[in-house]
Amino acid sequence: MEITDIRIRKINTDSRLKAVASITIDNCFAIHELRVIVGKEGLFVAMPSRQVGDGAFKDIAHPINAQTRKMVEDAVIAKYQEEC
Repeated sequence: MEITDIRIRKINTDSRLKAVASITIDNCFAIHELRVIVGKEGLFVAMPSRQVGDGAFKDIAHPINAQTRKMVEDAVIAKYQEEC
């Protein structure tokens, strides 16, 4: 699997949300609404999610293992830092 495109849309507010990203995988599958957020330990990427009946949020697209999650997060954060 290869991330073939990353698009960053910077958010100019005082909130923890710094950007919204879209990635394309292998030039054939897109995932939108990844969020770049400032946390206690620096930047992290939150996967697309929706709110369910009890008010909790559930990811609607996410990596299955830690290695893939790290690859996606590293790529999105690098692109964010490059552009901002």
